[in-house]
Amino acid sequence: MRLSEDENYFEIEEKLLNEGYRFICGVDEAGRGPLAGPVFAAAVVMDRKRIIEGVRDSKKLTPKKREKLFEEIIKESIAYSVAMVDSKVIDEININNATFLAMKNAIENLKIEPDIVLVDGYKIPNLSFNQRAIIKGDKKSYSIACASILAKVSRDRFIVEISSKYPLYKFEKHKGYGTKEHIEILQKYGPCEIHRISFLKNILSL
Repeated sequence: MRLSEDENYFEIEEKLLNEGYRFICGVDEAGRGPLAGPVFAAAVVMDRKRIIEGVRDSKKLTPKKREKLFEEIIKESIAYSVAMVDSKVIDEININNATFLAMKNAIENLKIEPDIVLVDGYKIPNLSFNQRAIIKGDKKSYSIACASILAKVSRDRFIVEISSKYPLYKFEKHKGYGTKEHIEILQKYGPCEIHRISFLKNILSL
């Protein structure tokens, strides 16, 4: 089933199903680049018989469309899990390792055991499940695209919720990313406890 005029997001999964795989898990992250807040990862196993129209890389969707698809993905999934790693751990182990940790935790927290994991980007170290890394997987795989939406919406909701605790920083507007306004606020007030200190060395004298 084609999900858009020029992209078949289920082609990879279709081939794996023909190879005998049943539970195909897509994994993606959200929040590698921001100056503040956790990195999130989502793992999801979708139902082949209930393909959701409009799914694609979360970055190509409006916030309203992401929110709608988020609810549909949860409803139609066979299993899903979302995990996060906070800014303090990111500073301790670096963003790459923190991202892999969030992905691994999301996969291991699924209520079913996947037959294969499709990872956006690079293979997850020390993962006990069979996995395939797909560069730009959120643009090629339906399962990864679904995971990207779950991760993005989950992180955005978290940041908006926590922004009331740090009103000076206006996290609800920029979600922790290094916008001009955010950098100006940082230079005026300094970082708060959810900022990634290791990301600020070129912005502040730390």
